[in-house]
Amino acid sequence: MRVGVEVGGTFTDLVAIGEDGRLKVAKVPSTPSRPDEGALAAIEAAGLDLSQVDDLVHGSTVATNAILERKGARVMLVTTEGMRDILFLQRHNRRRIYDLAYAKPEPVVRRRDVVEAPERIGADGKVATPLDLESTMERIAERMAEDDGYGAVAICLLNAYVDPAHEQQLADAIRARFQQLKVTCSSDVCREFREYERASTTALAAYVQPVIDAYLGRFSEALAARGHRGRFSVMQSNGGRLPAAGMAKSAITALFSGPAAGVVGAARQAGRSGIGNIITFDMGGTSTDVCLVRDGQPDLAPSTEIDGLPVKTPVIDIATVGAGGGSVVWIDDGGLLRVGPESAGAEPGPACYGRGGTTPTITDCHLVRGTIRAETFLGGDMMLDRDAAASALKPVAERLGLSLTEAADAAIRVAEANIVRAIQRISTERGHDPRDFALAPFGGAGPMLACRVAEDLGIATVVVPPAAGVLSAYGLLASDFVHFESVTRQTRLSADAMDEIRATIDEVSAAAAKQLKELGLGGPIETRISLDMRYVGQAFEIAVDLPGEGRGIDAETIGRLFAEAHHRVFEFDKAGGAAIEIVAFRARAAASPGAPPELEGDAGGAEPATVTLFERGTEQQAACGPRPAAGSTLAGPALIEDGTSTILLASGWSGAVDGANNLILKRG
Repeated sequence: MRVGVEVGGTFTDLVAIGEDGRLKVAKVPSTPSRPDEGALAAIEAAGLDLSQVDDLVHGSTVATNAILERKGARVMLVTTEGMRDILFLQRHNRRRIYDLAYAKPEPVVRRRDVVEAPERIGADGKVATPLDLESTMERIAERMAEDDGYGAVAICLLNAYVDPAHEQQLADAIRARFQQLKVTCSSDVCREFREYERASTTALAAYVQPVIDAYLGRFSEALAARGHRGRFSVMQSNGGRLPAAGMAKSAITALFSGPAAGVVGAARQAGRSGIGNIITFDMGGTSTDVCLVRDGQPDLAPSTEIDGLPVKTPVIDIATVGAGGGSVVWIDDGGLLRVGPESAGAEPGPACYGRGGTTPTITDCHLVRGTIRAETFLGGDMMLDRDAAASALKPVAERLGLSLTEAADAAIRVAEANIVRAIQRISTERGHDPRDFALAPFGGAGPMLACRVAEDLGIATVVVPPAAGVLSAYGLLASDFVHFESVTRQTRLSADAMDEIRATIDEVSAAAAKQLKELGLGGPIETRISLDMRYVGQAFEIAVDLPGEGRGIDAETIGRLFAEAHHRVFEFDKAGGAAIEIVAFRARAAASPGAPPELEGDAGGAEPATVTLFERGTEQQAACGPRPAAGSTLAGPALIEDGTSTILLASGWSGAVDGANNLILKRG
C-alpha cells in the first residue's frame, strides 16, 4: 500500500492506494500546534495497518509555521568580516511606497548573534585574505559562553558560491567543537550570487533545520511504534520528494510542500485525460493556490519569499491569495465587502463547524446560499450548523442592506474575483493566454467556484479529478524523488564558450544525480537543465529550459530559446543585436519511485435529491447527487458530491466523466 498524508491549515488529508487499486481517503481537522497528531489521526481514521504500508509520503506546514510564528531555533550567523549587517541592510526597495511607517522585514537572526570571520575570497575565486580559523572559533566560543541558547549556526561567507573551501573548513571546526549545533553552509543551500538573498536563504535554512529534524524524528518514531517499516519520504516545494534522511540538509525546501503536491497531482491526473496545459486551482480552508502547467510540467521559479524574506531555492511557481473556505468575510472602513486574508483556520474554524467560531467565512456563505448541504459535508462525517452560519453572516447582510442569501452570494463573488486576479498574475501578466488552458480545481472548496472563475477568464474547459478534496495527498504519491543543484558562473554566450558551458552543465548534472545516489535511490536518474540568462547590462535574469538533458546543444539554439523566453515575458527581444550571458546553471535530477498509482473509483457520494440554491443573483432548482458514472452526462445547474468536495456545475455548463475518471465540464 502507498499512502500520502498532507497537513493543511484547516484539514489533514490522506490518500491510500493498495495493490488492488482500491482507494481509501480520510479528511480530519488539523491540529496546528501538533501537526503530527493530525497526520496520525488521519491514519487512524482510514483504519490503516502501517505494517502493510510500503511507501508513506508526508507534506506539512511545519517549516512554514516555524518562520511565520518565529518558533525556529536560535541562530548564530558567521559571515565575512565587514559584512555583519547584510541581513539588516537588505535591499533598498520599499514594498509599500505610501506607508509612512513602513519597516523592512525582520530577519530571523539578531544583530548581536552575527560573528565576523577574518577571510575573503574574491569574485574570481582567488584568496584575498586567508581564513583565520583560530580567531573565528574564539569569537564563536565567546558568543556561546555568553548565550547557551543557540541551536544552529548559519555560515555565509562572501563569494563562497565561487569557492566553498573556507565555509567547509569553518563548518568542520564548529561541528567538532560544538556537536550540539546544527551547521548550515550557504554553499550547500544556495551556491549562487547576490549576497543578501544567499545569506537570507542560509539563515532561514538554519532556523528551521532543528525544527524539521525534531518533527520528523518524532513522527518517524510514532510510525515505527505503529508497525511501519517501509519508506518514509517528505515533499518539497519544488514538486519532488526526498527520503526523510535527505532532509538533514534540505529543510528549507519543505516550505510549501502541500501546495506543490497538489500541482503535481493535478498535472498527473489531467495528463491521463490527455490534457497537458492546465491552470491548477487549489482552494482549501485557509487560502487559494494557483499555478500554470505547460505540457504536463509546472512552471518553476528560482526563488520565493516568506514573511517578506527571500528564499533562493527552486519552487513551483505558485501564486497564493487569501480566499479559502475559512477566509473571513468582513466590511472595510469604506463600506466595501471584503474576503480574507484573515482566516478562521482549523481552530475554531467557520461558525458552521460549531467549535466556537463567530465570524462569517466563505464556508458559512456556501451553506447559507445552498451550495453546501449540512448533512452531506465530508460525506456525512461532519454535520454543519446552518443557523450558526446565518447568525454569523447576519451583521454583514444588515450593514449591506441585503438578504442573507444575497450577502452570501456577494461574498463568494468577491472571492471569485480575488482568485481570477491571482490566475491573471501567473498567466496573462507572464505572456500566457488563460483561454489556451483548462482549469483544474481541487481542494475542498475549489470545485464549487471553478465554473464561474473559468467563465470570468474565458476558459471553456474545467477538469475536476476524482477525490478532488484530497488531491494534494494524492500528489505526494505521484511525485518523483527530486534534487536541485545550481552554481553561478557568469559566461558570455558564444560558440567559443560552448566547451566551458557544456562542462558546467555536466558538473551540475553530476552533482545533482550524486545526491540522489547517496540517498540510496537506485534506478535511472533523469536530469534537466535550466539556465538563468539575461542580456549583458540587465539586472535580472529569466530561466531558460534546455531540451533533453542539455547535452549536444549549440550557442545558436540557446540564444534562440532565450530570445523566445525574453519576448514572452517582456514582449521584446534583441535577437542578434545584443550580447547574452548565462548567469547561473541549474540541474534537476529526478528518480521515479515507480509508476504513480491511478486515481480511480468514487470517494463516496450522496443520494440523488433536488436542492434550492442562490447563485449569481438568482434562486435556482438544482439536481444533487453523487459523481456520475463514466460515460454519462449532465447539465447545470447541479451539485455533485463525491465525499471530499462538492462540485457546482453552474447553469450554462455541462459535464461528463471520461475514461480517466475525470469530470470534464464544458461551457455552453
